[in-house]
Amino acid sequence: MQENPSNSRWDGLLIDCHLATMNETGTPFGAIRNAALGWKDGRIVFAGAMSALPGKPGALSAHVQSAAGACITPGLVDCHTHLVFGGNRADEFDQRLNGASYQDIARAGGGIVSTLKATRELDEAALLAESLPRARALLADGVTTIEIKSGYGLDLPSEMKMLRVARTLGSTLGIGVRTTFLGAHALPPEFAGRQDEYVAHICDVLLPEVARSGLADAVDAFCETIAFTPAQTRQVFRQARALGLPVKLHADQLSDLGGAALSAEFGGLSADHIEHTSAAGVRAMAKAGTVAVLLPGAYYALRDTTLPPIAALREHGVAMAVATDLNPGTSPLLSLRLAMNMACTLFRLTPEEALRGTTVNAARALGINDRGRLACGMRADFTIWDAAAPADLCYWIGGTLARSVISAGVIVAGQAFEQ
Repeated sequence: MQENPSNSRWDGLLIDCHLATMNETGTPFGAIRNAALGWKDGRIVFAGAMSALPGKPGALSAHVQSAAGACITPGLVDCHTHLVFGGNRADEFDQRLNGASYQDIARAGGGIVSTLKATRELDEAALLAESLPRARALLADGVTTIEIKSGYGLDLPSEMKMLRVARTLGSTLGIGVRTTFLGAHALPPEFAGRQDEYVAHICDVLLPEVARSGLADAVDAFCETIAFTPAQTRQVFRQARALGLPVKLHADQLSDLGGAALSAEFGGLSADHIEHTSAAGVRAMAKAGTVAVLLPGAYYALRDTTLPPIAALREHGVAMAVATDLNPGTSPLLSLRLAMNMACTLFRLTPEEALRGTTVNAARALGINDRGRLACGMRADFTIWDAAAPADLCYWIGGTLARSVISAGVIVAGQAFEQ
């Protein structure tokens, strides 16, 4: 086969690696052993067996490196985080261990409202400074795309501040960030006792301004007995869709209010948590193509005992994603790999399901189709692991396995390639 001319050489080529492509090949993990991975202009141009390379490695790229048998996966996608916030809630962790429930703490003025106060008090630079270490921790763990929600400001200036900080995190670290407006997260103190008025304020003031700014990629809500009713959530979703914004939902975490079906009704990208989702909710998600986002960190931190309906999700072919739910109150989790381990150990996902849940299915939960797999034309987001097999990523509990993290063909964390 003719070798590439020098003017079309690839930007980089890794050889002697094992790929977990996550493509549907009939092979677990879409695995290819004795493989190579090439990229140019931020896109993958080759992902296959070394024997299928269209020329000698040195002729294809000036920058060829052996991965020495390492496993390479798509860059991980954390599709549900509340990463931007001020302060922390370690005191509530203490309270829960002394018998208080999540609902008790929220009704006493803790929970989301306490983080609201700390977040509002910080200016944009200070909020960025507090949030950067959390984003860097996820990046060091192999994550190349992060979804970040607002929802700790609950007034227009603070919500816009959070969304701007989220976007700045992406540009600062050189990774993908998808932003979600979560105005319907809790009732702000200035609207105490006037929940319907606050929902109207979201629909009439906050959502139109957020849509006009272009700072949000989607809209979320917390539909729960301690948050917003299905009817109120439906109002927010109608306005979001009218403004051209896709929706997703914190659904059925503490009780079954039909949240998963509500998200599906509006063509929701995802229904998240879903510990209490009914069989009807699962069927609705399957029909709509809504992704189930599993959040084992919150399940673990709250010592929950009601498992998500994993068997029903499998039976009906609902795509399952896994995310950290990184937040200060109920999932202070800084490792997506640990969330994968928890999903396997607590929810009985297989390692392949967990890795699909943090790659291709997580990308789908964000409405992104250019990442999450290793295939020609996909964005060159990938992680080189100090591991021989993809199951190792779920097997090890903690520790550092990511050797190099690459976003759009550029190393953004870990070891640099030898040149």
